Amino acid sequence: MMKERIYVCHTYYHVYVTFLKELNLPREKRGQATLLLSRMSIDFERLKERVEAVGLFEQVLEYDEKRGDFFPELAKYNQDKGNIVFNMIARIRYTRKLAKLNAPYVPVDFREYGDIYVFCDSDPVGYYLNWKRIPYHAMEDGLNCLVYFDAARYDNRGHFGLKAFFSRQLNLIFVQNGYGKYCIDMEVNDIAAIPHPCPRYIEVPRQPLVDRLEKEDKDMILRAFIRNKEELERQIADSSQVEDKILILTEPLCSLEVRERIFRDLTDAYSKEGTVFLKPHPRDVLDYPKLFPEYPQFDATVPMEMLNFFPGLTFRKVISVLTEIKAIQFAEETVKLGPDFLDKYEAPEIHRQNEMI
Repeated sequence: MMKERIYVCHTYYHVYVTFLKELNLPREKRGQATLLLSRMSIDFERLKERVEAVGLFEQVLEYDEKRGDFFPELAKYNQDKGNIVFNMIARIRYTRKLAKLNAPYVPVDFREYGDIYVFCDSDPVGYYLNWKRIPYHAMEDGLNCLVYFDAARYDNRGHFGLKAFFSRQLNLIFVQNGYGKYCIDMEVNDIAAIPHPCPRYIEVPRQPLVDRLEKEDKDMILRAFIRNKEELERQIADSSQVEDKILILTEPLCSLEVRERIFRDLTDAYSKEGTVFLKPHPRDVLDYPKLFPEYPQFDATVPMEMLNFFPGLTFRKVISVLTEIKAIQFAEETVKLGPDFLDKYEAPEIHRQNEMI
């Protein structure tokens, strides 16, 4: 019997968007999806147990997906062969072998599902699905993430049209984000904001999905995502006693040494305007409790979007470097510093990838 749908998630944000999509379905359609948590990029700690407890999904599974560098036999295919012909031959072989080597780690039969939604089809699961000729829907990795970094075009700069043809038409190599032969479409938040949109992009704005949530839906999301709700509520209550609160969102930028300098400079600068709080990014491995003990900090595993669901929480300013913060509703003012700010800390070509396409 065909199952309804499955979501392949690599980050907490992916799981959050999956909740939004499921909670916007009619009630009779809920509880029919499988949630597949890839452990390749992040430690989901006990998220599986909490998601199972809220009962929104028919099944919650973990997926031991493997990057290419897990398999030493693939290293030879990543070496520059000296010209595009030999490089393409090596890439064709790499594409097939990476998919085949990952097959034993795939915990489900994707052919059993009517709809497959994949966040980050650039990861091995995308190679696997195209190798197996299984159609799927790709999903934007982060809110408006293609505005600054169109990974498909950047990773394949130089003869992009040829590489896209080899992927989209021939299925000999794999190009992510809408260019895979078996990618049906790719959901993005805002097509107009993307410099080089793929014809397969479809616009599904995230904010209306949030706006349609009922209180019980938000409570379910909080139960699933927050490890210690009482502690977070205590932090929010304590923060309500403080005026001129400023929240700085960390990001997994640069090297750890440079990253520490960035957020040291930001905390020093904004401490002159008010009381600084930190919200570490879920994938930021810098030890903020150790390095910045003087600043109150929110749990790194809690997506910043969760803070929208606490009506008593308000910051005068929320600061980010590159993270999209349009969805934030708990700030009087949001400040996105952008690539010009980051130019002071690393070579511009490292974070201005779209300008090099």
